[in-house]
Amino acid sequence: MNIYVGNLGFDVDEKDLEKLFSEFGTVSEIKIITEGFSGRSKGFGFVEIPDNSEADKAIKALNGFMLKERSIKVNQAEVRKKQKSRRPRF
Repeated sequence: MNIYVGNLGFDVDEKDLEKLFSEFGTVSEIKIITEGFSGRSKGFGFVEIPDNSEADKAIKALNGFMLKERSIKVNQAEVRKKQKSRRPRF
């Protein structure tokens, strides 16, 4: 299951999330989203936990958890819909 993690402090890194989420099961992938130009965190990321029951436990336990003085938001990530191209067709 892909899990959205929001309201992250800019100093939170992927190792912090791995340590936190691995308490609930096997973490297969972690990605903190960064700004392209500066490389600074945008304050959210995604954690992949393949086992749905482990992922559900992590979501329930960690939503609202204080991580580095910030209450993080944790829920199942929504599937992103493909956006229509903004380029005009000729």
